[in-house]
Amino acid sequence: MALIVHKYGGTSMGSTERIKNVARRVAKWHDAGYQIVVVPSAMSGETNRLIGLAKEVMAQPDPRELDMLASTGEQVSVALLAMALQSLGKDAVSYAGWQVPIKTDSAYTKARIQSIDDAKVRADLDAGRIVIITGFQGADEAGNVTTLGRGGSDTSAVAVAAAMKAQECLIYTDVDGVYTTDPRVVSEARRLRTVTFEEMLEMASLGSKVLQIRSVEFAGNYRMPTRVLSSLTDPMIPLEEEANSGTLISFEEDTHMEQATITGIAFSRDEAKITVMQVPDRPGIAFQILGPIAEANIDVDMIVQNQSVDGKTDFTFTVPRNDYQRALDVVNSNVKSLIGSGNIVSDSRVSKVSVVGVGMRSHVGIASQMFRTLSEEGINIQLISTSEIKISVLIDEKYMELAVRVLHKAFGLEKA
Repeated sequence: MALIVHKYGGTSMGSTERIKNVARRVAKWHDAGYQIVVVPSAMSGETNRLIGLAKEVMAQPDPRELDMLASTGEQVSVALLAMALQSLGKDAVSYAGWQVPIKTDSAYTKARIQSIDDAKVRADLDAGRIVIITGFQGADEAGNVTTLGRGGSDTSAVAVAAAMKAQECLIYTDVDGVYTTDPRVVSEARRLRTVTFEEMLEMASLGSKVLQIRSVEFAGNYRMPTRVLSSLTDPMIPLEEEANSGTLISFEEDTHMEQATITGIAFSRDEAKITVMQVPDRPGIAFQILGPIAEANIDVDMIVQNQSVDGKTDFTFTVPRNDYQRALDVVNSNVKSLIGSGNIVSDSRVSKVSVVGVGMRSHVGIASQMFRTLSEEGINIQLISTSEIKISVLIDEKYMELAVRVLHKAFGLEKA
């Protein structure tokens, strides 16, 4: 029998009635002859509630104890789902990550999976049981409970599917797939039938919230076909219809993308820009600026260094907006005195817009079409960053939605 892994997000598990609907859906797949492993998230809002409790007790909670606390949300979910399945006459068993076991490193609150021992789970499946495993968590070598960071249940599900060589990993969420862009910004946005791992990884990193980035990396590394589909449909929808719904994230050679130039438009409102003016143009200057930023555990995204004039250059980089003030403080207190630069110029009211598509590899003129489209709308480009399958621009945040709409139209993404 083929093995399928189901993952259900917090919205899907948001009430006992929705948990019963999940149970009916899972039972339908099991009745069709599939072996089923289910990886659910905590009920919607539960992880935030638990973290809030921790912060009421301690301003900076101990990471080990925070993981012990946060992991309980998923334990509630798996137990309730097992009971719901048992009420339907199904033999179901739930496990916490440490019981499988799912082994991780010891980086509390952001652990990474190292190995999964699937012997116990396989024995249950062979006995006809449905197995339910907590998402988001595992245990380190010493047996301490660890969590994988926000969105970690997606990663858990894909990792379990890869370890057990599942036929497919189905990620059930509150949207019915991956769209060419956010339908709330562009009403003509179209659901994609297929998308490559590379494209999905770019879109996730550029602001698309459908899947957690690490889960896409895992799926791509282990070549695990992953499908995003809705849990809010009728749980008794015919299985064949459901199995071909949503968006399949797969390999480029399987997605017939030869004619598709651009797959989607991604965007991020969460951007801030810092420019260090008139820095000495010498070896090591980038490290002297960005080293202290890295030590402060602040991620840097786009980086531009201007051409040298009289031995001086301007150095610009972007950071997440919620790290903007910390980054600015680091630059003002450490970097400026270290390198003897001129003024620091910054802007927290910028956004990033990106066009993404594997078709860029075989089509020319994408950048010029993008730049011409923005120019015709009077939208100034502040920074440009490229990879083999994406072009990103930094613009004033007030033009972000306009930029997304005109680019979506310019590349014909509303057309099936």
